[in-house]
Amino acid sequence: MGKRLTQIATRTGDDGTTGLGNNTRVSKDSLRVHAMGDVDELNSHIGLLLCEDMPGDVRELLIDIQHQLFNLGGELSIPGFELLKADALLAVDQALEIHNSQLPRLQEFILPAGTRAAAQAHVCRTVARRAERAVVALGQAETLRDAPRQYLNRLSDLMFVLARVLNRHRADGRTGDDVYWKSERLSQSAQE
Repeated sequence: MGKRLTQIATRTGDDGTTGLGNNTRVSKDSLRVHAMGDVDELNSHIGLLLCEDMPGDVRELLIDIQHQLFNLGGELSIPGFELLKADALLAVDQALEIHNSQLPRLQEFILPAGTRAAAQAHVCRTVARRAERAVVALGQAETLRDAPRQYLNRLSDLMFVLARVLNRHRADGRTGDDVYWKSERLSQSAQE
């Protein structure tokens, strides 16, 4: 592949528009640009998560997800184009099943907390949900394949599960756990 970026500061966006991959220009406030931006932000948060200590299989999974999110962003930037393939969704589903099967069943709600890696995975989960909402909004206004929406929906579930996995993985070899929500109502019910 040849060099794609030859000039970064083009100043063509100074008027509040940006170029899509099909050479059309749209407002930077368009639904498509919002969706692209949220996917880009999610990818950046996963990059930050990758700075943390984690099991090797989780690291490999997250790197693959970054590539798939780049494909998803590319697909969003070129209306009518397909870059995110069915095997990307299948890979997320398989990872979700594998990692979730190794965790204890949840009895209570958990907080987005624990280790720094787990907390960052929760940030990724919430940004994935926002990106999903942006893609849903875009899909209601323009024709869009189901795959981008489905991928983000499943990815947010996977990030929740990975946060739990990362709370159990400690660099010092100790085993951690989730941080549970202390519900006053549930505490009172248990005491009665």
